[in-house]
Amino acid sequence: MIRLAIFFIFLMSPLSQVSANEEVSQKEKNALIDLYNSTNGSQWNTTWDLEAPVDTWKGVEVKDGHVVGLKLFMNNLEGTLPESIGKLTYLTQLNLAFNSITGVLPKDIVNLKRLQELRLEMNRIKGAIPDGIGQLSELEIFSMFNNFLSGSIPESFGELKNLKELNLSSNNLKGIIPTAIGNLTQLETLGLFENSLEGNIPQEIGNLGKLKELVLANNQLGGEIPAEFGQLASLQILQLQNNKFDSFTGLKAMNADQFLVFDSDDKSLEPRFNEIHFERTRMADTKFEDEDENE
Repeated sequence: MIRLAIFFIFLMSPLSQVSANEEVSQKEKNALIDLYNSTNGSQWNTTWDLEAPVDTWKGVEVKDGHVVGLKLFMNNLEGTLPESIGKLTYLTQLNLAFNSITGVLPKDIVNLKRLQELRLEMNRIKGAIPDGIGQLSELEIFSMFNNFLSGSIPESFGELKNLKELNLSSNNLKGIIPTAIGNLTQLETLGLFENSLEGNIPQEIGNLGKLKELVLANNQLGGEIPAEFGQLASLQILQLQNNKFDSFTGLKAMNADQFLVFDSDDKSLEPRFNEIHFERTRMADTKFEDEDENE
């Protein structure tokens, strides 16, 4: 009985309780410090006290001793993303949108296998999207509109079967829309506005039964609108203007009543649709999902 009493007292003592400030591994902490140093952390709107526990740093979410969230939306980050960001392998959310991040995407970003949300919109990131992006099998949101991305859209995007939002609008992307995009049966938003994409729209787009928003305006797309567009029963926003299509026949199979926003270069369709002209900034909206992001 005495031993049980001593054991009970030990369990209840402050020394035995898990600290509220559970420390992360040195590897993950170093990766965060690399980000701080490479993006001029001392000049952030809300900076980090590097001597304080990691879970007290703005925008850092820690769970079970690992960094699972990094949300530094609109926090005046200036500089490049370090390669070591790929060491935050427990990360599920990465939101560094609306900053002044430059350079290219680190190749090791494809190591973030648990990542569900990647938001880097409204920065100055250049270069190509890594071909290995398809390794991020848990990804639901990939948003990098309004950057300086170049090269083509990787075919491996088609491996991201959980993807709900893909927004690459207002970049410098070239080439075709990969047919593999048609594999993304959970996709609800596809934004490719204002790039230099060419070729035909793949008929596989018709497989995207949950698609609500399709914005392909201001590219060099041509050929005919696929007849498979008639299968997009959930589509509410469709914008195709300022391309080089030969025919819009594929649109005539669609239900005009389903649209909230519609715009194309075929003015003969106007009486059938409630047209709302496209605003360049529409696809530059972002969601204010985190209360602490505006503090």
